[in-house]
Amino acid sequence: MRPTRFKNAQAEESQLQLRLVVAYVFMILMFLVLAARFVWLQVIQHEHFSTLAQNNRITLVPILPNRGLILDRNGVVLAQNYSAYTLEVTPSKTGNLDQTVAALSQLVELTPRDLRRFKKFLAESKDFEPVPLKMKLSDEEAARVAAHAWRFPGIEVKARLFRDYPFREMTSHVVGYIGRINQKDKERLAEEGKSSNYRGADYIGKLGLEKVYEDDLHGTAGFEEVETDAGGRAVRSLRRTPPVHGNNLRLALDIRLQELADKLFGQRRGALVAIDPRDGGVLAFVSKPGFDPSLFIDGIDSATWKALNEDWETPLVNRALRGVYPPGSTFKPFMAMAALEAGAISQTEVRPAPGFFTLPGSSHRFRDSKPSGNGSANLARAVVVSSDTFFYKLAWEMGIDRIHPYLAQFGLGRKTGIDLDGEAIGVLPSKEWKARRFAKYPENVRRWYPADVVSIGIGQGYNAYTPLQMANATAILANNGVVFKPHLVREVVDARSGKARLIEPDPVRRLPFRDDNFAYVKRSMEGVLKPGGTAWRVGQNLPYTMAGKTGTAQVVQIRQGAKYNAAALAERHRDHSWFVAFAPVEKPVIAVAVIVENAGFGAAAAAPITRALFDYHLTGKVPADLAGQLRTIRTATVSASEASQAQAERAAAEQEGSDATPSP
Repeated sequence: MRPTRFKNAQAEESQLQLRLVVAYVFMILMFLVLAARFVWLQVIQHEHFSTLAQNNRITLVPILPNRGLILDRNGVVLAQNYSAYTLEVTPSKTGNLDQTVAALSQLVELTPRDLRRFKKFLAESKDFEPVPLKMKLSDEEAARVAAHAWRFPGIEVKARLFRDYPFREMTSHVVGYIGRINQKDKERLAEEGKSSNYRGADYIGKLGLEKVYEDDLHGTAGFEEVETDAGGRAVRSLRRTPPVHGNNLRLALDIRLQELADKLFGQRRGALVAIDPRDGGVLAFVSKPGFDPSLFIDGIDSATWKALNEDWETPLVNRALRGVYPPGSTFKPFMAMAALEAGAISQTEVRPAPGFFTLPGSSHRFRDSKPSGNGSANLARAVVVSSDTFFYKLAWEMGIDRIHPYLAQFGLGRKTGIDLDGEAIGVLPSKEWKARRFAKYPENVRRWYPADVVSIGIGQGYNAYTPLQMANATAILANNGVVFKPHLVREVVDARSGKARLIEPDPVRRLPFRDDNFAYVKRSMEGVLKPGGTAWRVGQNLPYTMAGKTGTAQVVQIRQGAKYNAAALAERHRDHSWFVAFAPVEKPVIAVAVIVENAGFGAAAAAPITRALFDYHLTGKVPADLAGQLRTIRTATVSASEASQAQAERAAAEQEGSDATPSP
């Protein structure tokens, strides 16, 4: 039998008390830790976590402004907006992207162009950014996708504003187009401090007036504070700051005149610029052929881009703005002004106008367009009959140093400053210009030779100007030397108030030339349209007075002594047809420069276009063979501000209906 062991009650009680003290101290410490943490979170870090909580609860959703309208002088819309549905995919929220796209193709038709564009946008975007898979869904397609949206995480159907250009190719080189914002655009916007105004925006002006007046057209973005739940779904709208819609542009351009000019060209290549000499407003600005600007809005595919760039007719080149051509005999009225102002010839002096001009000290002959010559002529008659030999000799006697300063006053060989990007400078030759142009060549090439000036006197040689420069120079001549900057935009109209800001209303300068010299040269140009003049057929039965000058510009040089034969040359090597004119002579309201590429004599192609254009502008008469081809262009009966407001209301209603639960 074991001995009985007695417990030490006192020792056990002491041990229990120790344990209780330890537990109590531990609990106190834990409570202190919790209290310290509570103080840290609720007091010290209160502002920080309050901000985070607020951000988790409230999402700022940008509200894009409506882009401003572009209208012609009569209120006809040239660029407008419309709302349509877009199917967008956010890659980071989508599981297998390829499988998702394949499944969506069962709901909407995805063309190869849609898929190519989608891949391009994917490469340019971040994973968390929505990427358009298909633009401009039909109502049926949008409803079908919405009904199956639960199957596709990261898929949304959104109402978006799209740009529309009703006149397509006809205004492509004037209005330009918008395109998707790329990385280069983002960097530029960041440098200019404009990034916040483009939050949520997909498009920006890329060319033409859309680019130059981007700040006016874009407007100011608004925002909406939306309360969201833990899953990021919108619960309610807390506050809304409406956007300020873009301003509208009202142009000096008359779309009816533009359309007629376009039809008069037909399928021929070339350019036409018509200017109101009284204020510099551009009435028509045609470059043929044009292109469809809508091809660029949603991202042009590589096949179409390649086709446009490889087309030998170069539809993407703005011939009116960037095409540089020798002016041919349209240069002679300006040469005449230079000669009169320099005192190289008087208004009454008569000089020989033979069939050829022989360079002094040389056997080289410069032939006249009329083999037998024009006998003798004063300066006015030399312009009327377009005597080459008369101007060969005149240029030789004056020399380039006397010619250049006077011609430069007409804006030749320099930018006009029109409100379009990419204007070409052209070439008004001088000794300094040749030295710079051929700086990398031997000295014998850089040197200016006396013979260089001979062909310059008739608008050939190194001369090269844009149709815009020739139209501007003609307007200056018609306006007796009063210079206005050519401008397409007549006024910028505030979309909300309707108040207009006028563009370029004042003269830039006035040429310091004698009025009687202007009158003399203008009379000589008037004679070009009368019997004996090079464009007398075009001037028959004129119901108004008109002054003009034909021109035929060489594309390739013909061998000395050889006869020009257009039929033996490839089309692109044939002479260009030029005509410059203004009317009425007493008080000109329109000045025009027209070039028809590879069309030959100026009176045969360019001059008839000008006559028909003047007939319409001054009398309302339309050529009978074109009357049925012209679309009925209704002059707007609603103000630009009212049109923009109605458009904004429609777009806002559609946007509100489709974006009732905006994404965070």
